[in-house]
Amino acid sequence: MGKTIPKIGQHFFKKLQWIIDPVNYMETAFKDYPELFLGKISGFGGQMVFVHNPEALQQILVTDRDNFPALGRDNGILRPLLGSQGIVMLDGDRHKNRRKLLLPPFHGERMQAYGKLICDITQEVFREFAPNQPFTARKICQDISLQVILEAVYGLKDTPRSQKLRQLIAKMTDVFSSPLTSAFLFFPWLQKDLGAWSPWGNFLRQQKAIDEAIYAEIEERKANPDDSRQDILSLLMSATDEAGNSLTVSELRDELMTLMFAGHETTATAMSWALYWIHHLPEVKRKLLAELDSLEDSTDFMAIAKLPYLNAVCQETLRIYPVGMLTFPRVVQEATEVLGYEFKPGQVIAGCIYLMHRREDIYPEPKQFKPERFLERQFSPYEFITFGGGSRRCIGEALAQFELKLAIATILKNYDLALANNKAEFPQRRGVTLAPAKGVKMTFKGVRAVKRQNMAIA
Repeated sequence: MGKTIPKIGQHFFKKLQWIIDPVNYMETAFKDYPELFLGKISGFGGQMVFVHNPEALQQILVTDRDNFPALGRDNGILRPLLGSQGIVMLDGDRHKNRRKLLLPPFHGERMQAYGKLICDITQEVFREFAPNQPFTARKICQDISLQVILEAVYGLKDTPRSQKLRQLIAKMTDVFSSPLTSAFLFFPWLQKDLGAWSPWGNFLRQQKAIDEAIYAEIEERKANPDDSRQDILSLLMSATDEAGNSLTVSELRDELMTLMFAGHETTATAMSWALYWIHHLPEVKRKLLAELDSLEDSTDFMAIAKLPYLNAVCQETLRIYPVGMLTFPRVVQEATEVLGYEFKPGQVIAGCIYLMHRREDIYPEPKQFKPERFLERQFSPYEFITFGGGSRRCIGEALAQFELKLAIATILKNYDLALANNKAEFPQRRGVTLAPAKGVKMTFKGVRAVKRQNMAIA
């Protein structure tokens, strides 16, 4: 008989803390339970085992994964945002087949086309700035990532529908921009339409307008097929499964919403954190600029993305304040032991990304931003788990990292920015993610004075 999994506070206020202040919730538990603990939380069936030990995660995700399947239906907290027929909500063979369908556009030769798109959009956004203009990095990064997704996923450039979708999606995501409004996702009894002025009523109206725009785009594509289009929507519409079946209109809608929210919200937050750390620590900025300025004339975006210090800065950004706090939840099928603890059938488990990245035995001085750690050591997939693991590892991982690196490289190479003040930025809940509490307030100083070399990011 294995040891009983330790429980932390089970009262209502502890559940509320998970929503309002998840960082303190996790760090407090971490002091007493450095490997795993059982928390009674809102969402995910009411309680969950938080696992933050790499050996345990390897057993759960790989060695004994059949006993710990990821069940999409247990991710219901996201259903109001994403629908019920996207890849996040699917199980078994349906999930495996959908994943096979979605992976190709996020890899290979498509990346080179995305590279030019990312750099062009980043510069278009910053060209609108005037010297000494204040701005919020989280908002500007969202503008960039949202436009990248609209063009890469939907194939929409500067069209009325693109502009409408951009405005609607930005408004919809902002509904859950604070810990207080995020509570609507965790407590179904709060999900009442009390009119356009109420948070949930506002959300439903934004969602309806987005759906109308998406369905109109799909119908227009069906009426005017174009085999030359290479955006992800077009590829999904033309794809069929082994039985020759195409995705239904509602499946297309849910998949597009999943790619939209998973693809732009998370990347925007990571970009804003990167800008914060680079400008908060002058030595990091100096080293990064030296590397970028040494780059030879090239339009090889893959080469830019492989720059070692740029990669280290981006990896450390994703480590210190990971956007996603937890991996995809798993459900125990048969009683088993992990780290000597007894796991019972029906228990919900998730790898705690935030706490894993805070382990001092893996990341010495974990609260310090040190890109060099990624130059000195290769971390295993069970130690650095920003994008999850196993069969549920994020399909957009390659594009997300590519966009983060190229956008940061483009901004740093071309523009002179500064933090608006020296106050530290801290993470707070934004929906089901963590984001900078103040959004990272910055000032646009002007175009950077540097000798141009006709470079890809110039």
